[in-house]
Amino acid sequence: MYPKILVPIDGSEISTQGLKEAIKLAKIHHSQIRLFHIASDRIVDGEYGDGSYGGQIIECARENGQKVLSGAETLARQHGLEAETVLVDSTGGPAAALIVAQAKEWPADLIVMGTHGRRGLRRLAMGSDAESVVRDTRVPVLLVHGASRETMAEIKTLIPEDVSKQYVYA
Repeated sequence: MYPKILVPIDGSEISTQGLKEAIKLAKIHHSQIRLFHIASDRIVDGEYGDGSYGGQIIECARENGQKVLSGAETLARQHGLEAETVLVDSTGGPAAALIVAQAKEWPADLIVMGTHGRRGLRRLAMGSDAESVVRDTRVPVLLVHGASRETMAEIKTLIPEDVSKQYVYA
């Protein structure tokens, strides 16, 4: 039913929870998984505001993106799946547009992604990539909320803490 599952990941606990759901589905449907990460020169820090730019940031984002992809690929492999990885650069555009484009280009049969489920002013201020993906793609989207304590412990063993705090999609 879902031969190709696209999984946008950012190294956060919520995107890892999305990956775990994608792994479950891939095992049931014998699907291919493509792990998709966006290396952006825009660093989002929820504590200090919207974001900042800098000279060497994109190179650092690529290196961290490779770590995120490697950790996610390891998790898939631990569950008996081989995952394809894709890293793309972005210079500040919305992640949603790149996710939708990747889903169309591959072409994916399903997108599985974590969402922070922001409401109210935080959602208004930061936007929601998950909502944009749902609105702008023709591909079915499974949104996954939150992470269990078990998942958080697993994340910490696979992805360096400094990496997991740098990326936020939705």
